[in-house]
Amino acid sequence: MRVADSDYARYIPRPRLYRTHEHWRNETVKILRGYATCVAMLMIAMTASRTHAADVLDATIGTITPVVIDLRHRIHQFPELSNREFKTSALVAEHLRSLGLEVRTGVAHTGVVGIFKGDRPGPVIALRADMDALPVVEESTLPFRSLERSTYNGQDVGVMHACGHDIHTAVLLGVASTLAAQRNSLAGTVVFVFQPAEEGAPEGEEGGAALMLKQGVFGDLKPTAMFALHTTTDFPAGKIGYVAGAAAASADTFNVTINGTSSHAAFPELSVDPVVIGAQAVLGLQTIVARNLSAFEPVVVSTATFHAGVRGNIIPATATFGGTVRVFSPDARDLVERRMREIINGIAQAGGATADIDYRRGTPPLVNDAQLMEESVPVLKQALGSDNVVLTKPVMAAEDFSYFANEIPSVFLFLGVVKPGTTSGPNHSPTFQADDASIPVGIKAITSLVLDRMQR
Repeated sequence: MRVADSDYARYIPRPRLYRTHEHWRNETVKILRGYATCVAMLMIAMTASRTHAADVLDATIGTITPVVIDLRHRIHQFPELSNREFKTSALVAEHLRSLGLEVRTGVAHTGVVGIFKGDRPGPVIALRADMDALPVVEESTLPFRSLERSTYNGQDVGVMHACGHDIHTAVLLGVASTLAAQRNSLAGTVVFVFQPAEEGAPEGEEGGAALMLKQGVFGDLKPTAMFALHTTTDFPAGKIGYVAGAAAASADTFNVTINGTSSHAAFPELSVDPVVIGAQAVLGLQTIVARNLSAFEPVVVSTATFHAGVRGNIIPATATFGGTVRVFSPDARDLVERRMREIINGIAQAGGATADIDYRRGTPPLVNDAQLMEESVPVLKQALGSDNVVLTKPVMAAEDFSYFANEIPSVFLFLGVVKPGTTSGPNHSPTFQADDASIPVGIKAITSLVLDRMQR
């Protein structure tokens, strides 16, 4: 029996509200035991029949979807901030062990790595999902909405999966479950990377993809391809978006202090006014995009903070401003930093002031591997239907999967999560909502790519 993509909705369980984390954990153990029985029964039925591979995949996903969605609800209800994903990583590790995977924990603080090995030798493929949530108070009516609070950089904050990392984690758990159900027919190794701190480590800490690589996340294994996806509200659940080339921008930060001379505001001639000089510098930075770069080179230079003075009748001695730079190419990145220093120092010198410039390079651009993407798109279209696989635009947001993509040929996809007929706030907003129906779509997309690489 073939399970159509649109039929996955019938496998979605009714949401349940868990009173405490202990209630969550007890229910998890029960569900994992039931899941193991379901998969065993499914594989007996599949072995006894001559079902087409696509039907096997659809039936397997249909069987595991209720379990995975229930896991997603629990992860969403009890979110955790970057480098603090203790409960989430414990749940992930427990599920992977129930599937018979080799599991390593404590990677880059709270990361989890699961190693799946088919019954025959084959390629090494890596998959990644991020697990951390954001300091956002959720504004939704979901029965499994987050009511959690925590501390972020010394402040009491609400915690919410406002960027869909609970969906990413659920999808990858679903992929692991699907592959485990077909272990005896697969050739190769899959490394499941559940990453903490994609949103950035707390002040004074290391974290994320860079730290996982620094700690040797893959050990002796050398993946030949790596895949990941991210939720998007640009299109509805059921669709997958892809970008040829650069998919996400870099994320650099700058902080500038203009050093002038203070005076009474009634006698500006006695001052070297850092406010005026700083304002001129902020405006001057926009000429980089307008006059130093091609109109076909996407670049953002945004000043987001400006601070100076304490009274309206005193010209202060200093003014500070800061912001972010987003680019897609290394050449543009170099040019922007060089011109920023020239413009700020030049304007400060012309006004009789000096400038201290702290420019820090952060996450690099995320660039999809051209050949791997060319080979992957037809696989996705065959699995999901051509109308459900769409060419989309890159995003100016940063994504630290780029560190992995710099080491391994990679493909990064966008998973539509908006429930048809509804709206959702954007990622990182209190009203962001992801439809459960997107989960089996993500599972099928990533699993199909893995099976294709194994067959190659």
